[in-house]
Amino acid sequence: MTLPNFLLIGAAKSGTSSLYYYLKQHPQVYMPASRDQKEPDFFTLEGEDINRIGPNGNHVMTNAITDLDSYQELFAGVTDEKAIGEASTSYIYSEKAVQRIHHYIPDAKLIAILRQPAERAFSHFLFSLSNGREPVPDFVKTLKEEEDRIAKNWSFQWHHKRRGFYYVQLKRYFDTFDAKQIRVYLYDDLIADPTGLMKEVFQFLEVDDNFVPNVSKKHNPTRVPKNQTVNTLLNRPNPVKAVVKTLLPMKFRKSIADRLKQQNLGKPKLSPKLRKELTEEYREDILKLQELIGRDLSKWLEG
Repeated sequence: MTLPNFLLIGAAKSGTSSLYYYLKQHPQVYMPASRDQKEPDFFTLEGEDINRIGPNGNHVMTNAITDLDSYQELFAGVTDEKAIGEASTSYIYSEKAVQRIHHYIPDAKLIAILRQPAERAFSHFLFSLSNGREPVPDFVKTLKEEEDRIAKNWSFQWHHKRRGFYYVQLKRYFDTFDAKQIRVYLYDDLIADPTGLMKEVFQFLEVDDNFVPNVSKKHNPTRVPKNQTVNTLLNRPNPVKAVVKTLLPMKFRKSIADRLKQQNLGKPKLSPKLRKELTEEYREDILKLQELIGRDLSKWLEG
């Protein structure tokens, strides 16, 4: 039976995709191969229905794995790799995941990477907006609606603000696992020195830390359409696309469409005022968190 010996547990929109792809490059590290297998969410959803509640009724988590046999199949390709892992950002947030992880892999090493929570919440909102999950294009409005959404049992993908209370989430892991099994990094570390951070991660996983991954690409950046009309024209069937299809070969159509899509993408910024207001809501949690993980998080509290 092959199961992972390390997990990247989150947090979402904090650099986990970059860590996943940098880890995959190491010859002594095994991670599930395809993008669809990146977040199996097994320890969050074991034995549960993948039909979750969302804005339009049911939201199907198509990539989720809920049975042990299928989860083990993710690691069928393991040969002589020393570190075997996967990355599911729901694990840090899930109240059930920590006990399931401890049950199946009690000696696993656990890696978390955290981002300033107000910025993370906004990035999570933008990501949900860009992939069509978030039905409300107003961040402030989604924050006001969040508790009602949670009360209606909407799935964790729409818990933009609550997923940033890291102390509460990580405390469960420190209460359950030996602290030596846990490493907590910051998104700021990844941005400032990705190569140095990966060296630390490799040391923690006890693989060759002289290996230097290609960290030139930032994975899974969040961008949203500047103009929704243009976005619709480029991505959905319409008369304009039908006419262009008769005039230009597919190769040229794709090249033009890709260029227009890139030009139409942007990344809105979180207003300083809203960042400050949100940060105040997180203040107590941040202060407890810095004691828990032994890191100075005073910059997170700055306006």
